[in-house]
Formats: sequence, structure tokens, C-alpha cells
Amino acid sequence: MLKYLTLTKIWNFFLLRFSYLLSKTFKSNIHHGQPFSISIEPTTACNLACPECPSGLKAFTRPEGNLKTNLNQKLIDELANKLISIYFYFQGEPFINPDLLEMIKYAHNKKIYTVTSSNGHFFNNNIAKKTVLSGLDKLIISIDGTTQEIYENYRVNGSLEKVINGVENIIHWKKQLKSNSPEVILQFLVTAKNEHQIPTLKKLGETLGVNKVKLKTIQVYDYKGGNNLIPKNEKYSRYKQIKKGTYKLKNKLTNSCWRMWSSSVSTHDGRIVPCCFDKDAQHQLGQIKDNDFNSIWNNKHYNNFRKNILANRKAIDICQNCTEGTKVWV
Repeated sequence: MLKYLTLTKIWNFFLLRFSYLLSKTFKSNIHHGQPFSISIEPTTACNLACPECPSGLKAFTRPEGNLKTNLNQKLIDELANKLISIYFYFQGEPFINPDLLEMIKYAHNKKIYTVTSSNGHFFNNNIAKKTVLSGLDKLIISIDGTTQEIYENYRVNGSLEKVINGVENIIHWKKQLKSNSPEVILQFLVTAKNEHQIPTLKKLGETLGVNKVKLKTIQVYDYKGGNNLIPKNEKYSRYKQIKKGTYKLKNKLTNSCWRMWSSSVSTHDGRIVPCCFDKDAQHQLGQIKDNDFNSIWNNKHYNNFRKNILANRKAIDICQNCTEGTKVWV
């Protein structure tokens, strides 16, 4: 990521961090700078039917669709001189959008670090080659089981064989093109169904030749009364059992949130929302189609949301399942 830094971006990051620390200290909304990171949603569509995912369940109340290239370019053009990174994912499977790699290439040419996350079903030989050539810096591929039987417990309608073949195609083209990017990360969403496979996951990662393997805690919507997906080993859970059949969130949810000072999220149709936990865009802070991003970033809706974070974060619905501090690397 260092190769993308400029003095302007470093200074902007300093302003964000300093104003955030002041806000935490004085419990007052003090905000300077523009986001150094943003998530842009390529699509809401998905080929799988994962049980805790609104895309898989087709459970959105907001409009569904694909991000258009002109909206992607508008966001990037307005923020490029301050942005360090763009995450091309939010809800949905990014590679369903046929223009995804062109969008990534546009950001790459603007000298922005790019990341996307995929369920891994779209990396045939041609797409794998184009992905490496796009300039993508990091590719996260979900692989939530090391056997088909366990994998499909969560990745409903998915094929583990197709995912593994896709990873192999990406690694092949990295070697063929003598490219260090994208960094390939296998991401394992730990559930009660697959936690016993964690030891074999690392071996699989080594065999495939990926850069890293990452464990991620699962979010379940109804966790207080328990859920059969919550891992038995509390180390891999974002929830803590209080007594039999009763759970609470591990995260203490202090009245602060770095994300609200440092980053933002845009849906495929340009709705600006606070963070990736607002999956159905219930807390819309502005519409990029109608406004420049900076006016949204500093408007009364955004500032009121930051004030509410500083006053009583636990009262905000989308904060009540926050994963902060609950990811594990192996």
C-alpha cells in the first residue's frame, strides 16, 4: 500500500486521526479531512443462498442492481487525491457485475489501493487472467469448508471444487504474468459446522499457494437466544455465552467508532451509508447522484450520526453486531 501514498494522503490521514482522537476525548463531533478508504458496492446480486446474508436470501427492501461505471468514476474522481484504498464489495457477489474489472482498473490508474472479496465461483481461465491484469491489489476468496459437505452447509448452492479451481487459476496467472498482485487471501467464516476443519484449512492454503489464510467470525441476526451457527469454541465467535441458551456480543461497544471518521460506503445506486453493517441502507446519509461527496460527508445527517455514536452507540441498531476486534489470522 505504501506505493500509493502521497503527502496529501498522509496529511489527510493525520487530520482524520487527530480529529477522531479529539472527538473521543471531548465527546464532541470534531471532523476534518475526507475518507482515506471507501467501500463501493458493485452489485446486490449473488449466485449463492447463504443463510445469514440478505443477498443470498433476497431480503433487501432497497432497490437491487449493478453499479454503473459513470457512478464509480464520479466517486473516484471526487476522492482520488485523498483516497488510499477502495473496497469493491459490500453486499452481493462483485464478479456478477460485468464491468467490475474495468472499475478496478480505473481506480488502479488513479493510484488507489484496490480490494475485492468473492465467493470464488467466477474465476475461469479468462476472468482469472483479466483479474491479475486489472491491477487489483488484494483478492479475498471465501472458502468456508475443506470438504463439499461442510462447505455447502453455509455456502448453499456453492461448489468447493469450482472455488479451488478458481484459486488455482488466479495463482497460475500471477506466475505466468510474473505479478505479485493480487495478494490472495482465503477467508474462512467460522461456524459450529466447520470449526473442526480449521487445522486442515491452513494446509489447503499452503497447497494452493495463497498469500494468507484468514478466519472470520460469523454474524447472526438473532444471537441472543443462541443460533446453531455460533461456534462452540468462543475464540472463534463474536458472541459470549452468559448462561445456557443466552448470548451477548463480545464487543463492549464503546461510544466511539473510527470508521465514522475514516471511511464510508456507497451502495450500487449511490446511497451513502455509515458502514458495512448497514446492509439494507436504513441510515442513508446522502445520494451521490445528486450531490458531491464532500457535501454529504459534512452534512447534518452524517454529523448527527457521528454525534449519536459519541453519545450512545449501543442505541444504534447497526452497531449491535459490530465485528471490531473479532478477526483472527492463522
